[in-house]
Amino acid sequence: MNNFDRYAHIIGWGTSVPKKVVSNQELSEMVDTTDEWIESRTGIKQRYIADNTETTASLGLKASKNALDVANISPKDLDLIIVATCTPEHNFPSTASIIQDKLGATRAGAFDMNAACTGFVYALSVANQMIRSGAFNTILIVGSETLSKIVNWEDRSTCVLFGDGAGAIVLQEKNQPGGILTSVLRSDGSGADLLKVPAGGSAMPATNHTVENNLHAITMNGREVFRFATRVMADACNKVVQQADMTLDDIDFIIPHQANKRIIETAARNLNLPLDKFIMNLDAHGNTSAASIPLALCEAISNQQIKDKHNIIFVAFGGGLSWGATLVSWDMTHTKPVNQIWHKLRRQALYGFAKIRSTIRRSTRKIEGILLKDDSTDIDKT
Repeated sequence: MNNFDRYAHIIGWGTSVPKKVVSNQELSEMVDTTDEWIESRTGIKQRYIADNTETTASLGLKASKNALDVANISPKDLDLIIVATCTPEHNFPSTASIIQDKLGATRAGAFDMNAACTGFVYALSVANQMIRSGAFNTILIVGSETLSKIVNWEDRSTCVLFGDGAGAIVLQEKNQPGGILTSVLRSDGSGADLLKVPAGGSAMPATNHTVENNLHAITMNGREVFRFATRVMADACNKVVQQADMTLDDIDFIIPHQANKRIIETAARNLNLPLDKFIMNLDAHGNTSAASIPLALCEAISNQQIKDKHNIIFVAFGGGLSWGATLVSWDMTHTKPVNQIWHKLRRQALYGFAKIRSTIRRSTRKIEGILLKDDSTDIDKT
């Protein structure tokens, strides 16, 4: 098989959301806003908010396990894990590495990708090229965010918009045409200041001043981001179908980044498409950044909206400023698990073993550090 016969198909999918749901009414008791004000301007009615025990990695891990269940494959079959997030567990190590360890995906490489809300689309494009090139066969892509942890809960212009959650898909090489067809990725760094978290990086390290002034929270120029989003959403959709030698008439559904209902409505008008071609679930989730598209995709699958041979566009925009679109031909022939219960029990056993293995490896490093200590390499010795 030459590399031109390789296609990246979606064979598994899964989601995870926090336990706590916060309604618009509850937010109105925290900041100067109302349920009517939020819903009329955004389409959002509620959002899921992580508690202190729920993190980007823990949500991503649950979504990953659910995706592996649908794909009916072992974590040991994974060659690579990509986590799209702008709210990582730590600056480093990568959230992907933490998920890789907890899954017991011992053969997989792992890295994070930060393109803000466009991260999942970027990750799809990168993973597709890695599979098409022959470098990897099976890749797990996770979009996971805990935006509530970087929101200023006194800023009503931003805190009402965001929620937490995770979605994951498994991409696998097949020799049957279909799967991911093409992608468009774009960026305009001149608009970087319009949507950002000012502090916490090398430009503005954490200090008492940055913490006291909420500079580690999301800031956004809503008017400018709205104008940018409505323009690039339609442009990206047009370009991605042109690259595939298709037209918008060939598209069954568009799954957009779930940021604002009015943005999606404007994009539909700009594309001359009916709104029912756009899959939306932002009323229940709010803006979950890189998690929003996989969350919406999984919900559409669960609702049986997505059918075999459907052509679907994933389109997103976000900080960077970044934007992009991916065109997928849905193929259900690769999503029919065999003997799923037995394999699920086997995966559960592997997850338990992964926890033991990780504990043993950490203990081994400590013992080696004691037994093999050499004064000549002790950086603490002066």
